[in-house]
Amino acid sequence: CRPIAFFRRRGTRVKGPRVFSSVAEPPDAASRREAKPVVCYEVDLLPSFDVEFYERARQEPTKIAEVLVPPRDGKTFEVPAGHLFRITSVEGPQVGDLNLWNSENMKEKFYTSKTRQLHATHLSRGDRLWSAMPYMRPMATITHDTLEWYGWDADGAGVHDVIGSRCDPYTNSVLRGEQYDRCCHSNLIRSLVEKGLDVEEAEAAVHDVLNVFMCTGFTLDTHQYFMKASPVRPGDHIEFFAEIPLLGALSACPGGDCSATHSDDATSCYPLLVEIYKPKDSVLETWEGP
Repeated sequence: CRPIAFFRRRGTRVKGPRVFSSVAEPPDAASRREAKPVVCYEVDLLPSFDVEFYERARQEPTKIAEVLVPPRDGKTFEVPAGHLFRITSVEGPQVGDLNLWNSENMKEKFYTSKTRQLHATHLSRGDRLWSAMPYMRPMATITHDTLEWYGWDADGAGVHDVIGSRCDPYTNSVLRGEQYDRCCHSNLIRSLVEKGLDVEEAEAAVHDVLNVFMCTGFTLDTHQYFMKASPVRPGDHIEFFAEIPLLGALSACPGGDCSATHSDDATSCYPLLVEIYKPKDSVLETWEGP
């Protein structure tokens, strides 16, 4: 389902997609619309994706830890700098909401907006997850993605988005008048409380997410955010290289594969597995973090 949008026009309340403009087009409207788009950020000077290095890091690493995130719940995990972590669908199609912090300084956290501006609305192999200002550096690099083949579909949808924030009890209450406390926002908060933060600290620390495995886009006619059934299947995974020491939190979304609904118990949900791997020592001999 998609949220109901309300738009105000001269004191009236209009339910549904945006209404047609009540303002007449100027004579040169067509020429104004013909302006050519310009990509906002020139990224040629960003560090290139070193395929050879990251592929070597992926060869025969040693697994040092794992965390199983139950359905409609959240868990934290830690990843030392220079290590890999992998998120895997293990029992059924399931999407997850991912937060990242510098484990030594939680003020440095994942910044979806800048990540989106530097890469794209949806991420895959070679893209980086950037931290908030004033730190502004890559926190993690995506080294492998079994859903990389999906690309963009006929609806304009892709996988692993940084546009959709996270389901939360506040929006659910506004739109439905219902209370539901297993939204991803709540799950992420609980996972940090289990880590030792108090509730207020945890809620302030939770931020916009990488929607792992989620298939989303904007409708072609009204440009509204939509979701559709994720193509993820058991065994599919996305893998990251930790460029700095990381604290992660992952929620197994109550929407399951997000094919129909979220923020309720109506959908089949499955666990997600997080695994932490240490590359061979020889791989990291000359590696330096950002």
